[in-house]
Amino acid sequence: MKIAVMGAGAVGCYYGGTLARAGHEVTLIGRAQHVQAVRRDGLWLDTQGFEAHVPMQASTEAEGVRGAELVLCCVKSTDTEEAAAAMAPHLAPGALVLSLQNGVDNAERLQALLPQRVVAAVVYVATEMAGPGHVKHHGRGELVIGPLPGSEALVAQFAAAGVPVQVSDNVAGALWAKLILNCAYNALSAITQLPYGRLVQGQGVEDVMRDAVQECLAVAQGCGVTVPDDTWEAVQRIARTMPTQYSSTAQDLARGKLSEIDHLNGLVLRRGEALGIATPVNRVLHCLVKLLEGRPLPGSPAA
Repeated sequence: MKIAVMGAGAVGCYYGGTLARAGHEVTLIGRAQHVQAVRRDGLWLDTQGFEAHVPMQASTEAEGVRGAELVLCCVKSTDTEEAAAAMAPHLAPGALVLSLQNGVDNAERLQALLPQRVVAAVVYVATEMAGPGHVKHHGRGELVIGPLPGSEALVAQFAAAGVPVQVSDNVAGALWAKLILNCAYNALSAITQLPYGRLVQGQGVEDVMRDAVQECLAVAQGCGVTVPDDTWEAVQRIARTMPTQYSSTAQDLARGKLSEIDHLNGLVLRRGEALGIATPVNRVLHCLVKLLEGRPLPGSPAA
């Protein structure tokens, strides 16, 4: 299959790299420094099970999606509309766009701007960019996607690449379940700059996380969403299965980048306000991350 990855960060590189290693023709679309490294050496895929340099194409321009049958949209939630506009002139009419993004509304936002079919995917993987052209995998890697025609073939192709994919009739609930995990961990990991395993050992942390989760569940219920499974058990499982992982929000702040916090705890805050549901813990977590986003990095001229 011809595949393009729009937004070749840690998530996009992991899935793009595993699919390329399985024999698919993959083009990564990302930042210049990263693209140059991939063009020169291939992608260094550093996983828990193997390490490999995977040759593939890379581009800094959205026209890299041209001719792709499958596009993995992995840009930050803050860049969704910009990515859709950049891809639109180049997408094949029959292309399938999978939204592998944090948050609960990115697929809808993409679909509003693209005539091609857009399907939401819930991503459960712990990855980070360890350097230009180098993605490090810390754990897991499964996807949950919404129903679509021909899903059996897509699931089989991902499975052959070592990526388990589950098709769910309640993808909205699955998206909210992932959002709740992010709301529990991302801000706290960012504020403390701690990985999940160490974070949960902090005094009072479990109580704060539990309160944040309860607020999220109340807002989800108010939105008419049924969140599957035991949410609190899923939250606890993250620290066990990804103990060395720093949240994407923590990684963004450490690099002086804007985070997706407006689409995580911030979304719960806004939806709660609209529904008249109080979300004080999510409000504080959102506020603190926004303050840290505006702080100069140590060693910078403004510090």
